[in-house]
Amino acid sequence: MAAQVFAFILHKDGQADDSALELIAAARKIFPDASPIAIVTGAGAGLEAVCRQAAASYQEVWKFANDALAYPNAELIRPLLLKVLPKGCVLLLPHTTFGMDLGPGLAIRMDAVFMPDVVAFDGLDGTTLKAVRQEFNGQASTHLACDISQGAVLSLRSGCFAPEESKSAAGQVVDKSAEAGGLSARRRFVEVVQAEIGDVDITKEDVLVSVGRGFGDKENLPLAEDLAKSMGAVVSCSRPVVDAKWLDKGRQVGTSGKTVKPKVYLALGISGSFQHMGGLKGNPFIVAVNKNPKAPIFQVANVGVVADVLEFVPELTEKIKEAK
Repeated sequence: MAAQVFAFILHKDGQADDSALELIAAARKIFPDASPIAIVTGAGAGLEAVCRQAAASYQEVWKFANDALAYPNAELIRPLLLKVLPKGCVLLLPHTTFGMDLGPGLAIRMDAVFMPDVVAFDGLDGTTLKAVRQEFNGQASTHLACDISQGAVLSLRSGCFAPEESKSAAGQVVDKSAEAGGLSARRRFVEVVQAEIGDVDITKEDVLVSVGRGFGDKENLPLAEDLAKSMGAVVSCSRPVVDAKWLDKGRQVGTSGKTVKPKVYLALGISGSFQHMGGLKGNPFIVAVNKNPKAPIFQVANVGVVADVLEFVPELTEKIKEAK
């Protein structure tokens, strides 16, 4: 099967999201010889910069410039894609809040398969695509098979597909703005409310020691702080830690917290939900420690340690201090 493959590129402040390269890698897991077409929507100089970035990796980039698209609104982008996407195509989306908003309704209108939060592909047999999703907070993997002969909309979990590093495509940017037509929606973008920075700015740190629900209790946090100090790092956390009021919102990594790009990310007692991993960009070196061997974070970690964090962390801290 030789379906056309498209990738929707998210961007912010003139920078393409890291998922742009992951989508190429995912496309080639399905179709080894695929040359996916990038779709970029937006307005202003930032859009032009993102199109140039995308053209370095994609052989063809479709640009849709419209003031109404300055902020990604699924209610506007859904009818736009219905106009321009060919029947039977495969569309790849990042599994973000935007992807979850756009994907289901679009697939229904396209009369295509919808498969959300894909973490791996088992291959394509004729028109039958085999994919893997995770259920019950990563406790079980579900292997799915679906017929994509009529097309498919697939959203992919961040960090599960190693990004393609090649940036030599010298692609062509095709301006399709005229095809957008009149755009209107019942909802409109108002503003972005930035989370408070707090006492530290985790977005500027090269090394983060991040704690999750598996750390047990607030009284155990000094263990993480001691480890972070020995590493020259800063303590960050997942959302349950903020909800429990162990740490302030400014230290939260995730789609509802901060987006960070550390060089090293040490995850302690963090399961690795897509909401958390969605805030982790830049392909860091991930070390995960969790007593659950089936924790989803082990799917993306460079080094995984199955252990009780409360026993492992003091020993690691001591070893680092001895090495110094």
